Amino acid sequence: MVTTKEKNSMETFEKHESQVRSYSRSFPKMFNKAKGHKIWDTDGKEYIDFFAGAGALNYGHNDDKMKEKIVEYIMEDGISHSLDMGTVVRAKFLEKFSEVILKPRKLDYKVMFPGPTGTNTVESALKIARKVTGRTNIISFTNAFHGMTLGSLSVTGNSFNRDGAGVPLNNTVPMPYETFMDDDNSLDFLKSYLSDTGSGLDLPAAIILETVQGEGGINAASFEWLQEIEKLCRRYDMLLIVDDVQAGCGRTGTFFSFEPAGVKPDIVCLSKSIGGYGLPMAITLIKPEHDIWEPGEHNGTFRGNNMAIVAATEALTYWENDKLANSIQEKSKVIKTRFEKIVKDYPELNATTRGRGFMRGIACGEGKEDYAGKICEKAFEKGLIIETAGPSGEVVKFLGPLTIDNEGLNKGLDILEEAIEEVLNN
Repeated sequence: MVTTKEKNSMETFEKHESQVRSYSRSFPKMFNKAKGHKIWDTDGKEYIDFFAGAGALNYGHNDDKMKEKIVEYIMEDGISHSLDMGTVVRAKFLEKFSEVILKPRKLDYKVMFPGPTGTNTVESALKIARKVTGRTNIISFTNAFHGMTLGSLSVTGNSFNRDGAGVPLNNTVPMPYETFMDDDNSLDFLKSYLSDTGSGLDLPAAIILETVQGEGGINAASFEWLQEIEKLCRRYDMLLIVDDVQAGCGRTGTFFSFEPAGVKPDIVCLSKSIGGYGLPMAITLIKPEHDIWEPGEHNGTFRGNNMAIVAATEALTYWENDKLANSIQEKSKVIKTRFEKIVKDYPELNATTRGRGFMRGIACGEGKEDYAGKICEKAFEKGLIIETAGPSGEVVKFLGPLTIDNEGLNKGLDILEEAIEEVLNN
């Protein structure tokens, strides 16, 4: 029940804010406090968060150690804004990222700070790939989502998002993602386009992909498919760009989502949880031989968001050992098992399960697509924040904090199952 106070508050958004707002429609409450995997509204009602800021809060809300570091930095009059000038905290982050993340994985990348958003790291990746190769085309995939600015939209699959551009989106070629075709021939399709001189495809500069497509419906590529894509990139001298904005920073169980496949992208896009605390931050990782930017050739006023960098450096301590990764993998088994049981126990959904790690989905089958939205709406009424994904909003999408405890995880899953049962029985 929406109180008069909340109703008036929501009317404020209706009166003053653009029609483009979306999450305040899906979750029409006024929130004022959050901690760990929980959020509270202004009436004191508690919600379990299976949304985690669309993947920007992998470490939960208001992590104590990150908060302490940020407050300490502010109280000491630390530099908040510096563009890409040298600051102590930027140096610390670069050194720690190299020592904790790159070296143990035998990866060698230069770190670029673009503007502090996911779409900006993608834009920078597309630009440097074209600059390195001297070519213009980019191969992307069906159901991909890479951002809302024009370059990122050009490699995004969703027609609703693409239509918002208002101009033609050129110099990209969509190809079927591994899960897009029923006959498992997506690789053969791509190979034939690259090898056949009659295909009309000019040799692309790069291939960009998500190892698990988040907004596109939690479609997870197999490791074998990813390996074959990398081989094609090497054979045709194309760069491989992995967009790990949502699937990275531990979301699938390892820091980078591509690690288990053993591939080594030329460029990696990171944002969302790279900032740790939910503050805006993005980085683009570029193999040294491809780092041919001219100074200032891609820049942005807020690429020196030092408070985010302070939190990001502290967040890396989670990866100094295997404790978090092991915890993610163990709890992932719980999510997978519960989702599979739901699919089995509620055949009316005609559903399947998708995803990897803490990036999971229940995809409602043909003719049942509208159930996902109803389930998420009912779950919210019962105290669970969870959203939909997929081209038709047909997937119930789990994206909870990696740090959620077993009690919170199981309670949230119980609420989700109760919501499913109520929707099906009404």
